[in-house]
Amino acid sequence: MLDGLRLLAALMVVCYHYVALARPWGHSTDTIFPTAHKLAQYGWLGVEIFFLISGFVICMSVWGRTVGEFAVSRLSRLFPAYWVGILLTVVVVKMWPEVSSLHGWDTVITNLTMLQGGNNTPNVDPVYWTLFVELKFYLIMVVVVLFGVTYRNCLILCGVWTAAAALAPVLKTPLLTAFAMPQYAPFFIAGIAFYLMRRFRPNAVLWAIVVLQLLLAQRYIDYRLATNLGRAAVDALPTWPARLLIIAGFAVVGAIALGRFDRIQWKWLTTAGALTYPLYVIHMNIGMTLIHHFRNRIPAPLLVAGVTVLMLVAAWLLHRFIERPLGKWLRTTMRRGIDDVRQHVEPRRRHARRPAVSRAPATPAEAHEAHGTPVSAGTRTGGDSA
Repeated sequence: MLDGLRLLAALMVVCYHYVALARPWGHSTDTIFPTAHKLAQYGWLGVEIFFLISGFVICMSVWGRTVGEFAVSRLSRLFPAYWVGILLTVVVVKMWPEVSSLHGWDTVITNLTMLQGGNNTPNVDPVYWTLFVELKFYLIMVVVVLFGVTYRNCLILCGVWTAAAALAPVLKTPLLTAFAMPQYAPFFIAGIAFYLMRRFRPNAVLWAIVVLQLLLAQRYIDYRLATNLGRAAVDALPTWPARLLIIAGFAVVGAIALGRFDRIQWKWLTTAGALTYPLYVIHMNIGMTLIHHFRNRIPAPLLVAGVTVLMLVAAWLLHRFIERPLGKWLRTTMRRGIDDVRQHVEPRRRHARRPAVSRAPATPAEAHEAHGTPVSAGTRTGGDSA
């Protein structure tokens, strides 16, 4: 069921970009999609649902793993589809620079590292900003792995992170704000708490964490509306649909944590979950370019439906022929590299921990002294008595 929710969240974001934004159409879409436009304006909340799911899934992923194993699993999962997504986006934008343009090849090259968000390099596709947020979350979880992934340490993380996220806007410390991520921390933390419920059992402490995060998540709805739709949207749009969607997201993930959907074992849900990430990394600039290019030739509802289906098919092809084989090769290669590092590091650690071995006594006198027994003068000199 978690896979199905991931696909639903991805389609919310797709709908937001294709139906709510003016950029692919050249003007406001309220006249093109009078009803759908009103709903699609809240599709950006699919990102928040992603973060909630990520908190659940990554907490599950780190359990029982070393830092190296966790890094291999994440990097081999993220980069293959991401690299191809960048290259496809560059080709489309270069051929049809209708809704976006490249900022230079140095920007493209930096984007290949997924670290562009840390050095003010523009994203090749605007949706890539969320990947840097995810990377920071992974780094936080690496700290937990270093201390040991336990029930207690996960609870400590939830408490410390909540405090840091609450204090960051007041302290205005750039480093703290960057890693505390006040706008998104409630979703990651709630996801962690939900996984602890799933792995162990629900209790008052975990429910208190979830409720607290649900309340804190409401604090930044106006900020997110302004970020996505402009400051005027904060005054023009009601916030209750956004609040309702956040509550619904918490409720569904909570039901998953409690096992309410365990009976649902539909095979297509696994495929749906596999399509989510490649769909996310290719849909925006490529899809919006297609809509802009054909907007005067194909009826708008048919065009949106056709581009969405095309993106889903492209996501499946990307998953089947790029992500799976390249991800497998990357996992194998990185594991060999980590094993090679361990072969060089572990012997040194064992040598450093090895206790000093005392030298065997060379003479009978030394043997007596080693055991604390007195020795005669003749014995000390090695033999003959006076």
